[in-house]
Amino acid sequence: MDTRQTTQNLAAFFETLTPQSVAQLPTLYDVQATFKDPFNEVQGLPEIDRIFRHMYVALDQPHFVITAQLVDGAQAFLTWEFRFRFKRFDTTTMQTVRGGSHVVFNEQGLVTMHRDYWDAAEELYEKLPVVGGAMRWLKKRANT
Repeated sequence: MDTRQTTQNLAAFFETLTPQSVAQLPTLYDVQATFKDPFNEVQGLPEIDRIFRHMYVALDQPHFVITAQLVDGAQAFLTWEFRFRFKRFDTTTMQTVRGGSHVVFNEQGLVTMHRDYWDAAEELYEKLPVVGGAMRWLKKRANT
């Protein structure tokens, strides 16, 4: 397996992800792969598929921009910007969440572990009405 090429293929998949292309997950992820982010911790391709499909139900125009790739052996770390519009709050402003994904590949080049790292408080909660004001106040208090 060429981990660099496999990582580039994964990055290209995420940058061009659509509701229709989610069906291509089995070509990239092992059937027993695990996925974890600040809101989910699941195992198995059906659950990972559900998470990515739900993204298109919950948000408008969600898409990833991969900003860097680091490869080491059978693992990689991708940094990214996730851009979207809220469906229920500020529906006109394009939002950006910055984060990173640690992925591990098996010998067949399929993802066996995918873990996303991003700050839900700063990158999401602070952008929400009511909750955002409270989060910004707490952040300010913690920094004084």
